[in-house]
Amino acid sequence: MVKVSDLKAFLFTLFLALLGGALFEFLGLPVPWLLGPMAASLAASISGKAALKWPVKLRDTALIIVGYSIGLSFTKPALMQIITHFPSIMLMTFLLIGYCAVMAMAVARLSGLDYRTALIGSIPGGLSQMIALSEEIKGTDSSAVTIFQVFRLLMIIFIVPFTVLHPFSGTTDHPVIQAAADAGLFPEILIFAPLAVVFAVLGRKLGLPTAFLTGPIIITAVLTVSGVDGPELPGVLMDVSQLMIGTYIGLMFKPGSIVRNGKLIPFAAGSSILLLAGSAGLALLLKNSYGLTFTTSYLSMAPGGMDQMGIIAHETGADLSIVAGYQLFRVFFIFFAMPYLLKGLFGLMVRREMNRQR
Repeated sequence: MVKVSDLKAFLFTLFLALLGGALFEFLGLPVPWLLGPMAASLAASISGKAALKWPVKLRDTALIIVGYSIGLSFTKPALMQIITHFPSIMLMTFLLIGYCAVMAMAVARLSGLDYRTALIGSIPGGLSQMIALSEEIKGTDSSAVTIFQVFRLLMIIFIVPFTVLHPFSGTTDHPVIQAAADAGLFPEILIFAPLAVVFAVLGRKLGLPTAFLTGPIIITAVLTVSGVDGPELPGVLMDVSQLMIGTYIGLMFKPGSIVRNGKLIPFAAGSSILLLAGSAGLALLLKNSYGLTFTTSYLSMAPGGMDQMGIIAHETGADLSIVAGYQLFRVFFIFFAMPYLLKGLFGLMVRREMNRQR
């Protein structure tokens, strides 16, 4: 049974999210129904003056919607294009992680954190995975990792939309989502919707990273490549999914975390800016190598969550399949490979330190 206090907190949070989205829409800001609710819920959460609640199931539902939308972009020509890009996908992933490893050295030296904490806090694209990993490895500061990871995500989601829509991007991409409403959803959606939900749940049981996003992407992509065309989603449904995700992200930053780790905020902000700058450099390299628009190349390299970058790509008319290809590989690499690589690296560091002390 739902508590009255929880219901009131949820309704108030929903009101703030709608207000934030409407305000950002009125001001003509990019991706208003993602950034507006996130800004409103973030401000309320940091103030600590109101009871807020946003069920994780709403976020999961939104991820299924976004995952389905991303999966539709995986047509046969798009898949062939991704295969062509695959060596670059691997190279760019390694370059970005290598850049983070070097950047973490500077962060550790300036902030006084140990290198393990700084590195885990700097790795992009695997927020929950990196926080969990920091709790497993002895000697790391999990609260500091959380500050770095959450602050990075918030800054990137706010900054990236303005970056890709700046004239510097040199793109004429425009949103194309409104075409969805004209095509109609039925009867094809009766096939795709249940399968998207089933594969989201199955993906969770199999341990897929961000299963409620990757599961629907996989099954939708398989059906699309096989020639079964799914209907595009109406713009209003995409707006709702953005609101559900944006509100959830905004509530991740708790007021107590600022009090406990306030001295780390400048370093978290600085490392986030450096990470964005490094990603921009790699994006320009990618753009020049393949003739992509800056929007597509930057969203492919942007160190944010795949769901948020997918939403921004969808809204800006970027090549969604290319963005998803780069982001999806990095998510899987970070989720499955990075924990073992980091544990091996830290184990080597410990052994070297012990040898020095002998």
